[in-house]
Amino acid sequence: MRVLIAGLGNMGLSHALAWHGLAGAQIVGLVNRSPVALPDALQGYPFYRTFDEGLALTPDVVCIATYSDSHADYAIKAMEAGAQVFVEKPLATTVADAERVVAVARTTGRKLVVGYILRHHSSWMRLIAEARDLGGPYVFRMNLNQQSDGPTWAVHKALMETTSPIVDCGVHYVDVMCQITDARPVRVHGMGLRLSDEIAPDMYNYGQFQVVFDDGSVGWYEAGWGPMMSETAFFVKDVVSPQGAVSIVEGNTDGSDDVEGHTKVGAILVHRPSGDQIIDMPGEPDHQALCDAEQAFVKRAILEDLDLDRHMDDAVQSLRICLAADQSIRTGQVVTL
Repeated sequence: MRVLIAGLGNMGLSHALAWHGLAGAQIVGLVNRSPVALPDALQGYPFYRTFDEGLALTPDVVCIATYSDSHADYAIKAMEAGAQVFVEKPLATTVADAERVVAVARTTGRKLVVGYILRHHSSWMRLIAEARDLGGPYVFRMNLNQQSDGPTWAVHKALMETTSPIVDCGVHYVDVMCQITDARPVRVHGMGLRLSDEIAPDMYNYGQFQVVFDDGSVGWYEAGWGPMMSETAFFVKDVVSPQGAVSIVEGNTDGSDDVEGHTKVGAILVHRPSGDQIIDMPGEPDHQALCDAEQAFVKRAILEDLDLDRHMDDAVQSLRICLAADQSIRTGQVVTL
């Protein structure tokens, strides 16, 4: 498989390293609009400044890890050029664009995989299975606040030129909620606040929202970025039902700005009125191993012609909820879905 990597930030470099080590794959080009320091393993690959230059190489697979506002157009352009596509989350910055990408994937018959990294994490899959075993309706309590400064704060400010924290991070955890309940979201209420003069006047770097599902389940998600954020209770992952609760414990202990810690589980606590069970999760994959698993899945989806209909629909659904939260924050109104 001839592979093009577009976007060489933290995720793009990790995906490039994954394809570099994947048997039966060959990177034909790396695309980034500005120069970037490459790890030794990626030295020597052709480097291009524009997406069109890379696409002219007629790759079989395009891996898109650029800023969110380019995801939809790049994915469509790649599929229409004949390539299979992996695109980082969020799939787009509007629901209409996300639906447009999925429609093109179905029309062209191309594979479209969206970067929901937790779907490839054994511990998170176990969390979902244990929660589903309890049965609903559910209360979902999840957050990911990041006390960022220096280069990480600079990255967050760049991301906030197009995407708020509750959309950028929230799609992961809303996707987990949706996998557990399988119910339809019906309304969303969001609140947010601009806590820094270093971001655009119409952007907020702290947000939270509540979502209600048609089976009675309710979810809460919170995300904030910046040097002012507290590191107290910055990593809450908790699912409650009438039969008990499932929670992540002993997870991220290295600080909210640690990328490795954003997926770390450590152990799962299953609580039932009859007693508690601790499920240890030793040998968890690190960030690079998860990216390796994601790209191996892309390769398998192509070779085995996997049905990705539910995967694509779920990607649109989680984005719809998070964008509704963003709309609620900006308008001060509850959004009905």
